[in-house]
Amino acid sequence: MDHSIAALAQALNLPSAGDTSLTVTRAAEPGDAGPGDLALAMSPRYAEALGQGAARAAILWDGADWEALGLKAAIFAPRPRLAMAGLTARLDRGQGFGPGIHPSAVIDPSAVIGADVSIGPLAVIAAGARIGDGTVLGPQVYVGADAQIGPGGYVREAVSIGARVVIGARVFIQPGARIGADGFSFVTPEVSGVEKVRETLADQGDTQAQSWIRIHSLGAVRIGDDVEIGAGCTFDNGTIRDTVIGDRTKFDNQVHLGHNVKIGTDCLICGQTGLSGSVVMGNNVVLGGQCGVADNTFVGDNVVAGGATKIVSNAPAGRVLMGYPAVKMDLHTEIYKAQRRLPRLLRDVAELKKAVFNKEPNG
Repeated sequence: MDHSIAALAQALNLPSAGDTSLTVTRAAEPGDAGPGDLALAMSPRYAEALGQGAARAAILWDGADWEALGLKAAIFAPRPRLAMAGLTARLDRGQGFGPGIHPSAVIDPSAVIGADVSIGPLAVIAAGARIGDGTVLGPQVYVGADAQIGPGGYVREAVSIGARVVIGARVFIQPGARIGADGFSFVTPEVSGVEKVRETLADQGDTQAQSWIRIHSLGAVRIGDDVEIGAGCTFDNGTIRDTVIGDRTKFDNQVHLGHNVKIGTDCLICGQTGLSGSVVMGNNVVLGGQCGVADNTFVGDNVVAGGATKIVSNAPAGRVLMGYPAVKMDLHTEIYKAQRRLPRLLRDVAELKKAVFNKEPNG
């Protein structure tokens, strides 16, 4: 599909210059761009690469001399990543899921399907499920009994949504996510060795083997509006109450939420992060990749945790954390610098010991 520079600039609410009637079909990196491409050169460091390609139009940094760069038209982006968000939304060709309900889909007669819903091949919609208007369900999606998905959702292939899960409007779920599994909850008939260790922090010694008994999950998962869920995420049901995710929160791939987790609004949870059972997290929290949060821990509003941080105690609002166990990021940096000095420090100590103990006694 062709897009004029004028139309793109208007859609992005950005200024433009030159022959804005010129049309482009796709976005490209500056050095790879052809005559029909829109080159993405939103920083001066990409100026040289523009000359290696054949683009006639580009998105440039604010104040760029587009004519000197040999272009016929340009759009100017003071905030490049924000411009990328609007541009990619405009140019995204989607997954090619067709309209309507595929004949191989299995839909229980008691399910309620809204207007203009797309349901792909081999999808299964269980009894009592409700699918909102305009929602797209890709191939092999499963929606469990009495589950609900709001309007305008986009659920990609092989997503599984368990019974009684409630999802708000405009959700975006990537392939293979699993929402509504039972929580990892087990108990032993007697006080277990794990419970004793947790209380005493001491070695167990010889203990008798014990069997684990399942605690069933009676709750479900409740997800707000405009939430995005990455590929391979796994969200557990609550034990009694629901696991809850607030509006506009975004999850990267392979994030795990344990039972009873409660997450606020506008959080950003990066890949391979895991939240143990009953974690409560505030609003606008950012957790970098491979973070972990111990069970029954509270994480306050606006906390930021660097990659691989392990939060094992409550984190107050606004705290910036790093490390294991998590400490303030500036303290972690200081500790890391000190660790790097340890070999030299140990050598210095060894030299001092040698000088002291080898010293001739006073005659």
